[in-house]
Amino acid sequence: MTDSARVQPLRLADAEYSLRHVFVRDLVLEASIGVHRHEKRGRQPIRVNIDLTVDDILPIEDRLDHVVDYEIIVAGVRSLVASGHINLVETLAERIAALCLSDRRVAAARVRVEKLEVVAEAVSVGVEIERLRPRK
Repeated sequence: MTDSARVQPLRLADAEYSLRHVFVRDLVLEASIGVHRHEKRGRQPIRVNIDLTVDDILPIEDRLDHVVDYEIIVAGVRSLVASGHINLVETLAERIAALCLSDRRVAAARVRVEKLEVVAEAVSVGVEIERLRPRK
């Protein structure tokens, strides 16, 4: 299988398939993250961006319990970051994606985690992943 056959871009919002795009932009937190000794001694700023493809399972009816609540997603990310040291930004990204996909309405998650003060000449370094809800 070629790479182009495996890679399918995330459909964020799509009227034909009743998909909604829920997102969190530029969430900046202090995290204990990194493999180097100096990174394990303190916290450093990270930026998290999340894009979710959400199936419109229920009619909205102007009720919070009928939608994916971004405040719950943000609280979950804060909890993950506060839970202790993480070596890799990849690990944090995977944990955030799993958190998002734990809501059955979320069909796909794109997560970007950036370290903001690692390379002096760069605004940020990090990783971006996409994960799909496993098919049953």
